[in-house]
Amino acid sequence: MRKETECLVIGTGIAGATCALTAARLGIKVCLITKRSDIFATNTNRAQGGIVYRGNGDSSEMLVADIVRAGRGINSVEAVEFLANRGPEVVKEVLIDQLRVDFTHLTGSEDEDFDLTREGAHSVNRILYSADNTGEVIEKALIEAVKAQPNVEVITEATAIDLITLHHHSNDIQASYQLDNRCLGAYVFLNRKKEVIPILAQDTVLATGGLGDIYLHTTNEKGTVGDGMVMAQRAGARMINMEFMQFHPTTLYIPGARRFLISEAVRGEGARLKNLRGEYFMERYNPELKDLAPRDEVARAIWEEMIHNSEDHVLLDIGGFVDEDIPARFPTIYAKCREAGIDITREPAPVVPAAHYFCGGVHVDVRGRTSLKGLHAIGEVSCTGLHGANRLASTSLLEGLTWGYYAAIDITERINAGKTVNAAVLGSARDWIPTGFMENEDPALIAQDWMAIKNTMWNYVGIVRTPPRLKRAIEDMRHMYLRIEEFYKETPVSKDIISLFQGTASAIMVAEAALRNRSSIGCHYLAPAKGLESSYPAIR
Repeated sequence: MRKETECLVIGTGIAGATCALTAARLGIKVCLITKRSDIFATNTNRAQGGIVYRGNGDSSEMLVADIVRAGRGINSVEAVEFLANRGPEVVKEVLIDQLRVDFTHLTGSEDEDFDLTREGAHSVNRILYSADNTGEVIEKALIEAVKAQPNVEVITEATAIDLITLHHHSNDIQASYQLDNRCLGAYVFLNRKKEVIPILAQDTVLATGGLGDIYLHTTNEKGTVGDGMVMAQRAGARMINMEFMQFHPTTLYIPGARRFLISEAVRGEGARLKNLRGEYFMERYNPELKDLAPRDEVARAIWEEMIHNSEDHVLLDIGGFVDEDIPARFPTIYAKCREAGIDITREPAPVVPAAHYFCGGVHVDVRGRTSLKGLHAIGEVSCTGLHGANRLASTSLLEGLTWGYYAAIDITERINAGKTVNAAVLGSARDWIPTGFMENEDPALIAQDWMAIKNTMWNYVGIVRTPPRLKRAIEDMRHMYLRIEEFYKETPVSKDIISLFQGTASAIMVAEAALRNRSSIGCHYLAPAKGLESSYPAIR
């Protein structure tokens, strides 16, 4: 069995859903797939804070300056200016006018009189939000529109294994002699049917998200392990900035529980960090911006406080500084904390940093085009160069939306202009060659391998890094990769094995890039060679 479509989109977050919806509205046949059973289960759905728009007295030049300052000046100027100039227009067209997303308005106002908030390192209030579940509201609006679009076929529980390329997967011997390689689609494992099918496409779009779940502590959706990046690298696409993993400073610290994000918007509304001694410490690390300093600075400041005070968390004081009705402004955060026995209107919340957003990925231009023909990448799987060494708060949803929109336009223009692959070339793609037939998949072994990867990444490739730690991480994970690769070859393919195989490879990519970059910058922080006597405290 094989499928064929004009555009294959892998991933259903804001980038993938926007691309699929926009292309379909322009007349393109789209196949939209997700490896999860729930199409809404994305990192977009978990986003709390908001999406950058335009503030009073704001300008594209001011937004550019804020993004570049947060990114430590190594951003792509083209990407930053593109987002600052085009992004708010796409928000207006797609989210406000077309989908009528329910963003929070000023009390008693209507139309576009939105209540704009501010987050760390922004110079003005320019962020649209909907309480503290902005991503969920956007995602639901997008997916409802996608489901109503007849040009989109949605397939859930479909795990992409590998990209199909002309040089590697064609039955036509002559294809291997062509100078230009090209993506022809992807091999996809149907989780329920337990079979692999080729889905062939004129253009393939990676919208698979980041890789935060290769870390022990993360805000990411479970299973976000960098599979899109690994597939792109294997296919020959250029990767860039793979060392830049951003850690969110504040996630709820409940021993034994999965980390829950406490949005930066809480500090935007006035909340402050203090250590267990009751000292508000951020003014010592950034006297100007204090608790609204860039995320990498705040995360490291918390790390320093935990190390120097031998504490396993710090405190976020919300009730003492936020003047608004906290349960109304932050209902999701308030309810989650109450569930854990914490009333944030009366007592501070215990918080620790966690792996949050990946700033590197598949190198793309301002239309989402990769170095491999027929392949676009959008959202967190891609590296537009927008974020540089550290992402500015609330730019990720805007980046996914903007690049998803313009990638769809680019794909549509190319197809309508006849720049397509002929049927013979698509038809030459080989069927999937099955892996081994030994039924030896052991959940305990897979779980143990994952714990080894997550602990290695957290302790050696985490908030604070050193060359010896990075070398140890690479050695350990390369050895593990060889063993997992053999296991992968011997065992029938499954979603869990695919995820482990891809996650191990993405972890190695991050560690190797971190070791190559000897410049400590942004969220790639190298500790001084001398004087580092402690490692990150164990978080239970």
